[in-house]
Amino acid sequence: MRLAPWMRVSFALFVVGWGANEFAPLLIVYRRTDNLSETLVTAMFAAYVLGLVPALIVAARLAGSFGHRAVMRPVMVTAALSSLLLAIGEDSPPLLFAGRVLYGVCTGAAMAPGTTWVKELSAGAPTGTGARRAAMSLSAGFGGGPLVTGFLAQWLPAPKVLPYLVHIALTIVAGALVWRAPQTAPAEEEHVVSSGEPSVARAVPERGPRHTALRGHFWSLVAPMAPWVFTCATVGLVILPSLMQATIEGFAVAFTGIMAGLTLGVGVVVQQPARGIEAQRPGLVSVLGMACSVAGVLLTVVVVSHRSVLLVLAAGVVLGCGYGMTLVGGLTRIEHLTPASDLAMTNAVFYSLTYLGFFVPTIVSMLVEQWPERWVLLGLAGLGVLSFIAAVLAQRAARPAPTRAASLVE
Repeated sequence: MRLAPWMRVSFALFVVGWGANEFAPLLIVYRRTDNLSETLVTAMFAAYVLGLVPALIVAARLAGSFGHRAVMRPVMVTAALSSLLLAIGEDSPPLLFAGRVLYGVCTGAAMAPGTTWVKELSAGAPTGTGARRAAMSLSAGFGGGPLVTGFLAQWLPAPKVLPYLVHIALTIVAGALVWRAPQTAPAEEEHVVSSGEPSVARAVPERGPRHTALRGHFWSLVAPMAPWVFTCATVGLVILPSLMQATIEGFAVAFTGIMAGLTLGVGVVVQQPARGIEAQRPGLVSVLGMACSVAGVLLTVVVVSHRSVLLVLAAGVVLGCGYGMTLVGGLTRIEHLTPASDLAMTNAVFYSLTYLGFFVPTIVSMLVEQWPERWVLLGLAGLGVLSFIAAVLAQRAARPAPTRAASLVE
């Protein structure tokens, strides 16, 4: 059966997303077999961001100059090489760090060009179809990769090698499919993909002399909530499973994969209703998202004392809601504040802030060496309360939506 062009590119996005988080269930494996500290393995996990953020900003510009296919081809080759480096470096922290940084470059470079390419290849479909196709492909990879990796590493041999070999095989197939996928004329508007739902540009007034991402309104109405997007995700797929290692001995690696799939999956499912809520009451989704973020961290505090699987699963669901809602809230607010000419770079700055959440497990691990885990997590919840207050103030600033949104960009 011949795959439609958009399906070929979507599968490539799925495979890139697969490799992004497959490292998470292996944190336990590295700790147990190599006697690495929690701080070190979580730092490896976060190192991915060091490659992702600059690639995210640069790749959209390169795709505009050379075409989406010219960017995606080296991305697929480098993704396979990154997994090979991670497999070869199974016992070498420096190689694992390098592999994670390199894979971050692949993910950042694929997000904007790949999503825009899927949109262009979906030109005959109803409005928004291409964006949803790209978002679902990446999201399925983000959640599916660690879910499958958890089971592979739990029960099959060579747990630090086999998951990467599976990903390399998928990447070779995806690379072959996307290598000669057709290109279309570039779209007039620039977009940068989210980790859940791509942003769609809206007509807004012409911008002033300063870029939207440099304005006080962006930093007061959007930025305070942005890091909580992936703070929620990483608490769900790194911190919560680590608390349960002793309780579910013999199933801990697979359980980490399940938590990744649950947290990220709920985050994707909640986005569509969140968009409906945001359309009716601008700013409310960010408030609800921050409420879920704080509640999820507080549930994690309870897990410190009561190691209950059901409680951890409930916390994962709440954190998934926080992840999805804060993402939609931030993207939607940017759509209202940003003219089309600023949209791509403003989204890139927003995502750079969201990925700060990847460093939270490392920071928590370092602080836990000095203070009780419960107090460290309560401190994280306290920061969440401050961001919740910022979200409430931002919602008030959003009313009435049309008039206020227009005035904020003048």
